[in-house]
Amino acid sequence: MFETKYGYFSEDQNEYIIKIPKTPRPWVNIISNGDYGVAVSQNGSGYSWKTHASLNRINRWEQDIIKDEWGKYFYIKNNENDELFTPTFKPMCKKNIDYKIIHGFGYSKFLAENKDLKTELTLTVPKDSSLEIWMLKIKNKTKNKLNLSVFSYLEWNLGTAPDWHREFHKTFIDTYFMNDVIKAEKRMWDIPNENGEHWNRNWEYTAFNSVNEKTSSATSCKENFLGNFGSVSNPEGLKNKKLNNIFGKYQDSIASLHNEMIIDSDEEKILIYTIGLVEKNDTKEIDNIKKIYSTEKSVLNEIEKNKKMWKDIFEKNMVETPDIGFNLMNNKWLKYQAISGRLWGRTGYYQTGGAFGFRDQLQDSQIFLYVDPNKTAEQIKLHAKHQFIDGSVYHWWHPISEIGLKNNISDNRLWLAFITLRYLKETNNFNFLNEMVPYIDYEDESIYDHCIKAIKYNLSKLSSRGLPLIGSGDWNDGMSAVGTDGKGESIWLGHFLYGILNDFSYICNKQKDYENEDLFKKEALKLKNSINKYAWDGEWFIRAFKDDGKSIGSSKCSEGKIFLNAQTWAILNNSTTEERKEKAYESLKKYLFKEFGPLLFQPAYSKPDKEIGYLSRYAPGVRENGGLYTHAGTWGVLAACKMNDENSYKIYKSFMPVYRGMNPDKYFTEPYVTPGNVDGPDSPNFGRGGWSWYTGSASWYFITGMEGILGITPEWNGLKISPVMPKEWDKVFVKRYFRNCLYNINFIRSKNKKIIVNENEIDGNIINNENNEKTLNIFVYF
Repeated sequence: MFETKYGYFSEDQNEYIIKIPKTPRPWVNIISNGDYGVAVSQNGSGYSWKTHASLNRINRWEQDIIKDEWGKYFYIKNNENDELFTPTFKPMCKKNIDYKIIHGFGYSKFLAENKDLKTELTLTVPKDSSLEIWMLKIKNKTKNKLNLSVFSYLEWNLGTAPDWHREFHKTFIDTYFMNDVIKAEKRMWDIPNENGEHWNRNWEYTAFNSVNEKTSSATSCKENFLGNFGSVSNPEGLKNKKLNNIFGKYQDSIASLHNEMIIDSDEEKILIYTIGLVEKNDTKEIDNIKKIYSTEKSVLNEIEKNKKMWKDIFEKNMVETPDIGFNLMNNKWLKYQAISGRLWGRTGYYQTGGAFGFRDQLQDSQIFLYVDPNKTAEQIKLHAKHQFIDGSVYHWWHPISEIGLKNNISDNRLWLAFITLRYLKETNNFNFLNEMVPYIDYEDESIYDHCIKAIKYNLSKLSSRGLPLIGSGDWNDGMSAVGTDGKGESIWLGHFLYGILNDFSYICNKQKDYENEDLFKKEALKLKNSINKYAWDGEWFIRAFKDDGKSIGSSKCSEGKIFLNAQTWAILNNSTTEERKEKAYESLKKYLFKEFGPLLFQPAYSKPDKEIGYLSRYAPGVRENGGLYTHAGTWGVLAACKMNDENSYKIYKSFMPVYRGMNPDKYFTEPYVTPGNVDGPDSPNFGRGGWSWYTGSASWYFITGMEGILGITPEWNGLKISPVMPKEWDKVFVKRYFRNCLYNINFIRSKNKKIIVNENEIDGNIINNENNEKTLNIFVYF
């Protein structure tokens, strides 16, 4: 399915199978159970963490997308001739070996075969434990017995990553070895202690690396394993019969376990390794883990648990359309990316994060509206706890340390209200607004109060013209210098705030808060008038005004003439006239909707502009400087659907990973997850993807498919049905849970437009389950 020279999807769409490991860039899996996680590439490289991928990293890993040679590796040595074999392509990159890699939901497999051996290395993270399991199967293909040694290898990090001053950090690590388990601790954690002191806090865990069979030797000494000038591709220490069994405080600490085995012809043997951590000195738990995961059955049981967990998540919302690529992405892979990579892991090969972005994970949590809205509610409450009493918020904060960055980026706080609105439209659970949550600097108040304060904070940051001040950036952090003097204005933020004011005035009315209802309605009208008075450029909306009053995103600009977001949100939030929406949309089609998706703006900046910020410092056409920024691109499709453009699906499909991945040497990134960006036409690599996995586009691309293309949109009074499907789609089925009711929605193309709910035709296109049915069978003739 969707096969290229590099790989294909399995028939059940649950796996992506990579046929050769030499993909254009690392093709990665992010495996997480919500707290512990592993990032692993098709090469077998990668890193592990608990809770925070940068503050609590277990093994060392250097970000090098080209070389991709840091990770946890296994070596198999023929003791008769010293020939080495690795079950993953890295680190040895051996030729004449058939490699196949399988990335699945909650696991990855690495299959390798040469003339003598066949191996299968399986990685998974148990659903409820802070560890990972590596199960290595080795089969003898020869007619003779094989005398083999197997070595594991990883470098301990134990805390903040990267440990950029290794000669400093290594002096705090201590290792032990007992009962075929290497244990490691660190006497320094590079985050402040309870007194605010740096470099004066213990790492609060004990890490371990175990194997289920009796070891022949082991070491924590990197020099013993690699040799003084050796490398992971040619470890000098493996020329010796044994490792040196050195542990303690005085090495550059690694973990390597050595097992010896005799394998008969056609026999298969299994080694099971665990890597993870426990609370400090909880050695009983380590022994228990080693015992639990000592058999193939126990490992396969954990994989099945993961498969069931993801199946349960996926099946809460399913689609069947004539386009299998649409089905594949929206039924499974987008949900997996948004949850495992973006919400649980918060990390990726291009951005090894770990923090919570105030706006970022709030937007990502929209994916849970379709599978478990309670988790969206939990996310809202978590973010509300990272708000200040005046309504301002952290831009991001670190779990574990709870250290956050408070800056003057102007859109962050509004996403709390935006996602709360989305949650309420989905669930109709207005009692949620009464839940009490503390501020960073004050006692508990209701979610409603938190949202009101966020909105009013933005209303206090308007210019003399009544336009929102951009501060040190709005949604686009790269516009970091537009408003540093406190005068720059954001027109995108005006459109965004206008929609929130209108929607939240409805909430105020429901709460009988008529004073704020009146305030928000009046402010919305004033804002709309200001936007249309000062920001209309004739064919489209200006994007922003600098501190000196000069415009960005205007026909008067030589570069950055037209920006995407200022047009899309004018359409989405109806903050202008129908005529202007039409003109703005025509401009989008003319200038920004390109072969590989909607560009963020055009033309790109050819040289840095210190009055705009680092956005202009990217190479032209790269990321935010005139490329497809996938997150914003999804809003472009939603705007197309709002304008009822018959080409909406063509625009949506133009940057769908499945189809872009059919030309992998141009696209570069994984065909099963969305990238953060794609190079624009000002780049010589027009169409090349980058920054995959850790991007807010996964959840939004899913929403665009469900609410834009399929047109199934939550509204205050029910579920609105307004599809913008391609002409070739005659029949579509959607399984959708909404307000505790299962909606089985059957779309049928017909000249006779109507909607039938449980055999009764309804007026209009909004389905309201007034009788609280458990199941609604719906036929939409469109």
